[in-house]
Amino acid sequence: MSNEVTPTPGRARRGIQSVEVGGRLLRALAHLGQPMALKDLAAEAGMSPAKAHPYLVSFGHIGLVEQQRDSGRYALGPLALQMGLISLQQADPVRIAAPLLPDLAARSGQTVALVVWGTRGPTIVLREASPSAVHVDMRHGTVFSIVGTASGRLFAAFLPADVVRPVYEAERRAAPAGTAPTWAQLQRELDEVRRHGLGRAEGAVVAGVSALSAPVFDHRGAMVLAITAIGPSAALDTRWSGAVAATLRDAARSVSARLGHRAPATPGER
Repeated sequence: MSNEVTPTPGRARRGIQSVEVGGRLLRALAHLGQPMALKDLAAEAGMSPAKAHPYLVSFGHIGLVEQQRDSGRYALGPLALQMGLISLQQADPVRIAAPLLPDLAARSGQTVALVVWGTRGPTIVLREASPSAVHVDMRHGTVFSIVGTASGRLFAAFLPADVVRPVYEAERRAAPAGTAPTWAQLQRELDEVRRHGLGRAEGAVVAGVSALSAPVFDHRGAMVLAITAIGPSAALDTRWSGAVAATLRDAARSVSARLGHRAPATPGER
């Protein structure tokens, strides 16, 4: 096993090439998520079985990989699993998503916000203003309506009912009589949100202002964050299959993947 040093073009950091090569085996195991035969694992990592085997033996010595006695297949070992759990515990969805906001605002042309579920409901924790001269300025700490906003409807669709309903009931009591949907009516409306995997609001709370919102999920499959684009209705493309929707979906999936989420299926993007 060679310990060559990776070439250092420009100011690139130096690394150990053999570690990076062996890392391809770990990446393959993590990507496929199941025990693999040596030849299949080596092929997935782009190397021969003879080259892969010494790496796997060394990884086995330190617990990164283990070989199943009955089948001889290789799987991630106890140290890899411990490292993964610690990484998930340390993962902060806001910290991971925050660097994406400037690019999202530039690409969508709209104000983009990160929204979490707070004690009073969906709450903005970070936002990037639109590069456009005409934009919607939302402050940090703004609490969104559950019924009438994209972020609120998204959380209502994907959080447990016992978490959402007390906030919904408080909102309904504060609304003028007959203006808020019943819980049963809201659930029927949220079916569309679940079907498309996005929250959408078109001038419902503030006339002339619309929004689209995409959910971020953690390793347990729980929604932990909404990435929301907000802008003038005349300028914001709110189509389920539009460019803004695709941009938000891609960003949310990227953050979800960093949090360990494995999506079982792609929501219908109609």
